Amino acid sequence: MKAKEILKLYDREQRIEVQYPDLRKENAGEVIRFIGQPRPNHNFILYSSLNDENADAIIEREIAYFDGIGHPFEWKVYEHDSPSDLRQRLANCDFNVRERDAVMVLDLQEAPDLLLQPDPAVDLRRLTQPEQLDDIITVLSQVWPDDEHEWVLAVLGDDLRLRPEFATVFVAYADNQPASAGWIYFHEDSQFASLWGGSTIPKYRKMRLYTAVMAARVQAAIQRGYRFLTIDASPMNTPIAASRGFQLLTYAHACTWGY
Repeated sequence: MKAKEILKLYDREQRIEVQYPDLRKENAGEVIRFIGQPRPNHNFILYSSLNDENADAIIEREIAYFDGIGHPFEWKVYEHDSPSDLRQRLANCDFNVRERDAVMVLDLQEAPDLLLQPDPAVDLRRLTQPEQLDDIITVLSQVWPDDEHEWVLAVLGDDLRLRPEFATVFVAYADNQPASAGWIYFHEDSQFASLWGGSTIPKYRKMRLYTAVMAARVQAAIQRGYRFLTIDASPMNTPIAASRGFQLLTYAHACTWGY
């Protein structure tokens, strides 16, 4: 399947039709909102269809809406969204426009061999209990020290406790210490599963840990019958994902309000 066809399918299944079991979905016509708790990434606009004439008014409407319910929120803007200057319009309204991520996809029918089997040299463990998630925080806090990660305990903790079929979490260990981590979400009624959190502590890089964590999630997605795997890759991870068979779909910016 060509990249343009996959992107069209991605927009429909992962932005318009997607459901998150812990969030309330609201279709407001021009935008699709997800409402959860007032913590990062749990109140957001994932899809919008605007034009030059209505964009500014809709932006003001959404700011007023989220202010009215007392929640900060994120507006995720994709490179192919309209109008073409949507990101700048949000910046003009005091949104914080974060560095872009590369939205990449792997066709699991074409996954490379190194992702199709476990690496016996890596101590890889699946976490199944909320109390184990401190190991995820240990990794993320050393890789992304400027970000706040405590929300992971609440969000993934609820997933493991209440929705174990929705999220699967892996950690690779070195010297019996958490060194690399990532999780995967399995979306209902979709051909796409999605990778999140992939990170390796700097001193443990070049030890195949990141690849082992990715491979475990690839194998889990194949076992569950998914066709595609997506990742929002940082500039650091983009070339790594590309070397493992992922292709670029588009770019996306998280534009945040009220944080």
